[in-house]
Amino acid sequence: MSKFFINRPIVAMVISLLMVIIGVVTIVQLPVSQFPAIAPPEVQIRATYVGADAQTIEQSVATPIEQQMSGVDNLNYMYSLNAAGNGQMTMIVNFDVKSDPNIDLMLTQMRQTQAASQLPQDVTNFGVTVQKSVTAPLMVMGLYSPKGTYDSKFLANYSYINLNDQLTRVPGIGNVQVFGAGQYAMRLWIKPDQLAKLGITVTEIVSAIQAQNTVNPAGQVGGSPSPKGQEYTYSVRAQGRLTSPEEFGDIVVRELPNGGIVRVRDVARIELGAQDYTLSGRINGKPGAIIAVYQLPGTNAVDAAKGVRKLMEEAKKRFPQDVEYVVSLDTTESVTEGIRDIVITIGIAIVLVTIVVYLFLQGWRATLIPLLAVPVSLIGTFILFPVFGFSINTLSLFGLVLAIGLVVDDAIVVVEAVERHMEEGMAPKQAALKAMEEISGPVIGIALVLSAVFVPTVFIPGITGRLYQQFAVTIAISVILSAFNALTLSPALSALLLKPKQESHGLLRRFFNWFNRMFERTTHGYIRWSGVLIRKSAIAFFILVAAGLGGLFFSTKVPVSFLPGEDQGYMFMHLQLPNASSLERTEAAAAKVEEILMHTPGVKYTTTVAGFSLLSFVSIPYTGLFFVTLDDWKDRTSREKQ
Repeated sequence: MSKFFINRPIVAMVISLLMVIIGVVTIVQLPVSQFPAIAPPEVQIRATYVGADAQTIEQSVATPIEQQMSGVDNLNYMYSLNAAGNGQMTMIVNFDVKSDPNIDLMLTQMRQTQAASQLPQDVTNFGVTVQKSVTAPLMVMGLYSPKGTYDSKFLANYSYINLNDQLTRVPGIGNVQVFGAGQYAMRLWIKPDQLAKLGITVTEIVSAIQAQNTVNPAGQVGGSPSPKGQEYTYSVRAQGRLTSPEEFGDIVVRELPNGGIVRVRDVARIELGAQDYTLSGRINGKPGAIIAVYQLPGTNAVDAAKGVRKLMEEAKKRFPQDVEYVVSLDTTESVTEGIRDIVITIGIAIVLVTIVVYLFLQGWRATLIPLLAVPVSLIGTFILFPVFGFSINTLSLFGLVLAIGLVVDDAIVVVEAVERHMEEGMAPKQAALKAMEEISGPVIGIALVLSAVFVPTVFIPGITGRLYQQFAVTIAISVILSAFNALTLSPALSALLLKPKQESHGLLRRFFNWFNRMFERTTHGYIRWSGVLIRKSAIAFFILVAAGLGGLFFSTKVPVSFLPGEDQGYMFMHLQLPNASSLERTEAAAAKVEEILMHTPGVKYTTTVAGFSLLSFVSIPYTGLFFVTLDDWKDRTSREKQ
């Protein structure tokens, strides 16, 4: 194999160039995230039963769906949360980590459809939503009025009408949730005393509104078939849905035998209000609409965040006067910052490898060959990422950092073997052929041994296995590609670039001579101490046992965690008051927390949603959540801001 490429070096170069080009194209298309997709797929089912209490929702909505959901393929568990505040049922269906999220969604949708006939008609009319679940938002934005021209009700409604649909069409965005006063709605505040006096029930009012607040298609005038000479055809537009409180007030609820008429305005107060009063949002203490954007699983988080920012900048041009927005939380900033640091680390590692290789090989031609082989192996590794479903994340990049020291070894072995034969008087091409006859087997063996160390990680089950698979497989792929380059590109470049060494007498040569003497002295010292330990095996065994016991002792003292704690640049905070506390009381407590946070050094934005629990994803009056965004990392250098 090596002989073919030594005789045809252009073929080896073309193959390497193709690997680099395809690898670069793959990198551009790969999803970017902080960690691999280790969370088990979850599907969320949401239904609303307006006016019902939590127990009624559980019995009439959650239980029928749960009964049909039992036995779904790859199901781990499921649980439902029923909130009386807004009559909403949220069910989370958790699947095995190895299952396909798209298949899980389809199976869940099928089972929910089977339970549709058992649900109350009001729930079916309101609609049941089945979608992939993402626990934390990708971004949080706040719409506010700096001068206080608009209240949170207007801002939330503006967000629903003008931003919600546009954001869901951004590639990589799966769901958009607006926290605030909610959409505009026609509110009818019933007068119980009037209902009792007239003997009218709420059901009669609802039926009257449904019957008279309708769309009324009226057909055409002059449509075919028509009398001869008909020259025009007109579409008739009749009065449709009602739009003002006055029009709703004129709805007839009952006609009395004596000719009297009972209208809605006689038994209720009508106003244009908010659809939901169970939530309120604030940005740094100012009322506003909070827009949470959730990522579609398996997409590029960084690209999705860029798409959202671009859309918001375009939408800002159409905002009413005195309406502004801020991106109060962007979880991709920590991903971008972390990956930038790792890329810098990779660059530093390559520079250090270059210095070390040049220091030992002591020739720029010999140094150039490993440096050309390293990028080919590293970039070529990304070609197989889509095959295994990998993403660009911190663990896969850490694997590349470690792989740099491994992939350069194969090229160094080839260069040293060729130079040894050249010192014996052979021409570079013949020396390359002779060297590859000797070291091809060891190069392949080393690659297989190193791969055997990391490949078993693929078979570790569960979340832990998914977490470290990309790290291990990345190293294994790069090592195998390095061995391939050592059999193809490195010998071809050695035959072309290497020249017989000539004695030089410059300053660099004197430095190399001094380094060689010191290295030889160090080598002799190492051999001497190794001989002592071989003869005094009891001492070596004692040192080994002491090191092992020391490692066990200190391992019990070091903190244990699933993932290392890192400064993400943001925090989630949860507020919970005693059960049955009102929303007003929750808002007052949240305002005190906001005051503390806004005067805390290092805090940039404090986004508050009162009446919503991030832990259970349901609307509860006595809970609240805070998205706390910190200043940029470069601006938090002092200890008090860390």
